[in-house]
Parts: sequence; C-alpha cells; structure tokens
Amino acid sequence: MTYSGGCHCGAIRYQVGGKPVHAGLCHCRDCRKSSGAPMVGWAAFGEADFRVTQGEAQTHNSSGKSMRSFCPDCGTGLWFRNADFLPGLVDIQIATLDDPDGLPPEAHVQTAERIGWMAKAHELPAFERFPDG
Repeated sequence: MTYSGGCHCGAIRYQVGGKPVHAGLCHCRDCRKSSGAPMVGWAAFGEADFRVTQGEAQTHNSSGKSMRSFCPDCGTGLWFRNADFLPGLVDIQIATLDDPDGLPPEAHVQTAERIGWMAKAHELPAFERFPDG
C-alpha cells in the first residue's frame, strides 16, 4: 500500500509505502505544543519506505533528539524522527495524508500527559457543521 500526503498549501508532498509499524494518537506535551492541538495522530513507517516528492521541509529540534519537520510556507507539521526512540522510522502525521481515513489509529499513547478534559471529549455534543446561534 502506498500513502500520499502533504502540507496545507501544497508546497510539500510525500509518499510512504508498506504497512505502518504502529499508528496512534499521541497526547504528549511536545506534540500538543508543536501542533496547537490536544493530540496528534501518527503512523510510523520504515525510513526506506518514505520519500519527499515535492518541496523541502524545514526541521526543528523540539526536544532532545526529537526532530519535527514542517512546511516553511504554511507551517503544517508533517513528520517526526527520533533516532534514539524510533530508530530507522519516520512518524507521519496521519491528518496530512490525502486519505487519513485509510490509516486509522490503533491506540492512545502518552496518556499520562493527556489534557484532563480529553478523557471525556467523546461525550461532547457533535455537529456536522458549525451550529447556528
């Protein structure tokens, strides 16, 4: 299976093949701060199965050996590498895939750092579009 994705503005495109080693929703503080979201969906693939097909991402060392790559034009976070924690792997942000439904997360990780209200977020009212009034 081949997955394609990219940033919000279209400047960066990538492809990744094969089956992910894991796919999960990360609740760690580092992911939250880098994305501005309460959690981030990730899918890890072998480094050899990943390639950038368009553009050049910028990379930021967010903590220790955590290297977060993003689009320098629109700021979209794209992938993550950490040679100590995930040797030989690149973690793709699932939401940046052209078809994120094709790669559903299998677990929540780093829940020790989860924002308290996220534990019950699934109980909130849901609207297909922004509600009136």
